[in-house]
Amino acid sequence: MSYQKIIITGNLGRDPEMRYTPSGQAVTSFSVAVNESYTSANGEKVKRTIWFRVTAWGKQAEICNQYLKKGQQVLVDGRMSADPATGGPKIWTKQDGSSGSSFEVTASTVRFLSSRVDNEGGPVSGGGGMEMAELPPEDDIPF
Repeated sequence: MSYQKIIITGNLGRDPEMRYTPSGQAVTSFSVAVNESYTSANGEKVKRTIWFRVTAWGKQAEICNQYLKKGQQVLVDGRMSADPATGGPKIWTKQDGSSGSSFEVTASTVRFLSSRVDNEGGPVSGGGGMEMAELPPEDDIPF
């Protein structure tokens, strides 16, 4: 028997997008930015963002589409879905020509960590003092 699970906490890069399958099942996709920071061997602070494309299904998809907005913090519990062509993350090209990648996750559970949203779509209060991911311009979001 094989098993895999991933848990991520980050911020939505843009508002969710919902659609329906031909059979009528709701499916919602959204991007989550997760910041990673560390100190390199030479003492330099390094910060980078890892992108995850999350897909939620059914009632959870409808709830995510209704309540989630760009900038909100979420915790996603799910499983990784590899690119069928490469077996790895989705590779894409940014507008400046540099490469980026995103990891595909099928959500089992999505927890909303931002308590509410202000009029501009940003979180008013975060969840548990966790650091907010820095969101790039919309053109640099992979999906």
